[in-house]
Amino acid sequence: MPSLAGFTATAALLADPARSAMLHALLGGEALTAGELARIAGIAPPTASGHLAQLLAGGLVAVHRQGRHRYHRLASEEVAAALEALGCLAALADGAAPRRRAWPHGEAFRTARLCYDHLAGRLGVGLHARLTAGAWLVPAPGGWRLSGEGAQRLAALGLDLDAARRARRFACDCMDWSERRPHLAGGLGRALAQALLRQGWLRRAAPRADDPFARRRLAPTPEGARVLREAFGLDLAA
Repeated sequence: MPSLAGFTATAALLADPARSAMLHALLGGEALTAGELARIAGIAPPTASGHLAQLLAGGLVAVHRQGRHRYHRLASEEVAAALEALGCLAALADGAAPRRRAWPHGEAFRTARLCYDHLAGRLGVGLHARLTAGAWLVPAPGGWRLSGEGAQRLAALGLDLDAARRARRFACDCMDWSERRPHLAGGLGRALAQALLRQGWLRRAAPRADDPFARRRLAPTPEGARVLREAFGLDLAA
């Protein structure tokens, strides 16, 4: 367990609206510059740099330097999972009942989105349910492992299973904040998202300055809808 002081310091970092907006934007999995994050948070670039320095010192973001540019990303998948879980708590605090009323951020965002480097929303939760119910994934210490059939089926869909196995965690649960059920994270979750995007079965929404959720929003293409239906029995239009 972290110390009380460390817990309080992390909570304070998350409590600021500007820092919260920047962390939410980084849940899209992209590495963004301070200028891009400043525009997303609606603050001046020098102010954004100060906030990012605090997030860096607090271990919530990491920086990649490329020439004159500094790109910021979430520090780890654990940070992403914590932010997603915090979204579940926020929904409970708001008294939200996702299945009984319209989703406040738009049904498209609830249907399919990225949670860092893996799939979330109804799409991510539905894939997790199909993979486990069909025994493509079977329980393993700390998460899941592929069955022989699962490995064969997912490799046929273009997943890079060797890369997934090199990840620190192969397959684990991440609690989905709109559906309040788990979606798939870890190396396999990343490989699944990458394959669906690479094959053109999912497409990302274009970034919009007036829509902080756009960077995370996904939509199946017509061919993708067919593949999801035939390979996984998943119909997002239902």
